[in-house]
Amino acid sequence: MPGNSQRRGRRLTSKATAPKGSGGKNKDSLAGRGRTLPADERPWHKGYSGTEKLPQRTAWKQDKERRAAAEEGRAPKIGQPGTKDTTWGKGGGRGVPGGRGPTTGRGGKPTGRTGTRVAPGRKSNPSKDSPELLVGRNPVLEALRAQVPATALYTAQGIDMDERTKEIIRTAADRGIANLEISRAELDRMTGGVLHQGVGLQVPPFAYQPFEDMVAASLEQQAPLLVALDGVTDPRNLGAVIRSAAAFGAQGVFVPERRAAGITATAWRTSAGAAARVPVAQVTNLTRSLKACRDAGFMVIGLDADGETDLYDLEAAVGPLVVVVGSEGRGLSRLVGETCDLTVSIPMISEVESLNASVAAAVTLAEVARRRSVEL
Repeated sequence: MPGNSQRRGRRLTSKATAPKGSGGKNKDSLAGRGRTLPADERPWHKGYSGTEKLPQRTAWKQDKERRAAAEEGRAPKIGQPGTKDTTWGKGGGRGVPGGRGPTTGRGGKPTGRTGTRVAPGRKSNPSKDSPELLVGRNPVLEALRAQVPATALYTAQGIDMDERTKEIIRTAADRGIANLEISRAELDRMTGGVLHQGVGLQVPPFAYQPFEDMVAASLEQQAPLLVALDGVTDPRNLGAVIRSAAAFGAQGVFVPERRAAGITATAWRTSAGAAARVPVAQVTNLTRSLKACRDAGFMVIGLDADGETDLYDLEAAVGPLVVVVGSEGRGLSRLVGETCDLTVSIPMISEVESLNASVAAAVTLAEVARRRSVEL
């Protein structure tokens, strides 16, 4: 009689198999589903609040919840259809900045929708190298006058055609920039609800000036003057400082690359277009850059509430000067403060502890300009 190894239907492979891990054989069926949508974005949920067509089943669920809530004397726990934009924008596929590529449904099958999902009043976070939308009539007009590269001009339908708007449209047309007329609601969505005054200019990432070139160009002027920002993180403060620098004759502004604000659309708007006229540089190490300015012949002064020198007694204001403005909260960092030739305080008659960074810069630059107008 044959043994087990010779019988019909015997097992030819080992019974033990390699484990598939968590999920076992069902693991593969979960691939491609992406993130779980919140309740207000699920068309089959009673909390759905999207702008897409409301499924009949969802409408029935919401109506049932309304009746139940009315009987119990409470507010219905349902969504508000039409209040949340759940449509998908055009473009933005794979390889395009900000794009997600075609979305997939169950089993990894494409749904046919592409682009980044954007809700009303919000805009997606652009990458560092993606274009920005510059808004506001003064910033847009100044950028166009300064020949800032631009790819498109957006104007709201029914915009008030004042002199600035007419010049914006005329200048953009002369430069061959496409003028796209869109609804005000669409422009609101594109700008994230920021006050845009009906115009927006799509500009490439800001082109920073090389630090060495900025210093050399400043030394060629009769009254060299630069402004440095130490850890200022609010782009509105940066824009306001640039505006003051342009108003009082500074030849440039430089900021650290890390842990500091850069030139964004917000900084552009706050500067009222002055960022198109004043060179701005980013430096890897602010302390090392300040030492380079000292070696080039600049006097470096730092603004400090407890500074050793009164602003109105600053005799060095008439020579080559670098004004260093500290951050909004902590002021000058220790290393930067030690690098400065002297620290300067702004005299105040009230008990206010300190001024806003951009206001302190404006007061200092105004006093420097006043002294220079008298001496020069």
